[in-house]
Amino acid sequence: VAMISNHMYNGEDPKTVAPPPHFEVVGSVPTPPMPDSPETMTVHVTLPPGSAGTPPHRHSGPAFGYVIEGEMRFELEGEPERIIRAGETFWEPGGDVIHYQDGNNRTDSWSRVIVTMMMRCAGQYYCLTM
Repeated sequence: VAMISNHMYNGEDPKTVAPPPHFEVVGSVPTPPMPDSPETMTVHVTLPPGSAGTPPHRHSGPAFGYVIEGEMRFELEGEPERIIRAGETFWEPGGDVIHYQDGNNRTDSWSRVIVTMMMRCAGQYYCLTM
C-alpha cells in the first residue's frame, strides 16, 4: 500500500482507491527522563468488573496509557485519584513516584487499557517494583 496524491492505493490493484488514514493526537506530554538503556513494552491490560488492579507499585521509567473500554481509577503519589474513561489517556513519570490505583471503576463491565512503558526491566516481566 502506498500514499499517492493524498489517496491510499492498494499495491495489488492500483485502481483501488480508499480514503487516506485519519490521525488524531489523543495524548502528549514533554519527554520525561528515561532510564539508561530502556526497554519499551506495550501491554494490553484487561480488568474484570470491580477489579482493584495491581497493588501500589513503581516503574523505573515513564508509562503512557490509553483506555480502550470502560473506566479506570488512577492515582499517583501526590495527586488526587481520578477516573480515566474510554478514549482518554494517562501517563506517569516513573522513578520514585508511587502508582497507588489502577483498578476498574466499573462493577458491571470489563475495562481494557493499553500501556506503553519505557523502563529498565531487569528480567521483570511487567517492569513493576512493589
